[in-house]
Amino acid sequence: MDQEQAPHPHDSPQSPDPDRRRPGPPAIGRGLPEGTRRRAAELYWEAFGRKLGAGLGPAEAGIAFLAEHLHPDRAVVATRDGELVGLAGYAHGGRGLTGGTAGDVLRAYGGIRALPRLAVLALFERRPGHGELVMDGICVDAAQRGTGVGGLLLDEVAAVARELGCRRIRLDVIDVNPRARALYERHGFVTTSTQRTPFLRGLMGFGAVTTMVRRVEPARPGGHG
Repeated sequence: MDQEQAPHPHDSPQSPDPDRRRPGPPAIGRGLPEGTRRRAAELYWEAFGRKLGAGLGPAEAGIAFLAEHLHPDRAVVATRDGELVGLAGYAHGGRGLTGGTAGDVLRAYGGIRALPRLAVLALFERRPGHGELVMDGICVDAAQRGTGVGGLLLDEVAAVARELGCRRIRLDVIDVNPRARALYERHGFVTTSTQRTPFLRGLMGFGAVTTMVRRVEPARPGGHG
């Protein structure tokens, strides 16, 4: 899946309360904690439902499908007080965070009537190249955005890539999410190409996809990189 998150508009023009304390950093871990599949699917749909709707909608059906077919070991996660507040998925070794075969889609959405959905979902296929880790979505709870969660998740993905011997991380970001692109740029991602997709604007809400990569320095012998 592509890697962007919709901006979260402020509800009030008032300045932040100076007495409000910025929350401490969340706990960062690997693998979805037990019992969080549904919550992970909800966060993923909140971030990517506009794009995924044509393939997996409506929302309740899409969330249920995602929850059933997630690969928990292909996620890095952020939690606060035991609650999942963010996650980033990645693809490696033939599996990504989001799963489900063509057969699963056909069974879940009505056999032959689901064939157009497969055509839409095929647009999201991204296979890693040699020495490459491909991100499979990053999403943060709306109430936690702007607190550094996204950056911590990206850094942990980079640590995973380094341990796996990958030399770079690749992701895609759509043109209607400059906030996500700015986050990636702050964390070392650079643009390699942009594909114009005006035919998808009406269906999925975006008209261009930019591919970005981040180099991963190899781990030092006997150290932790």
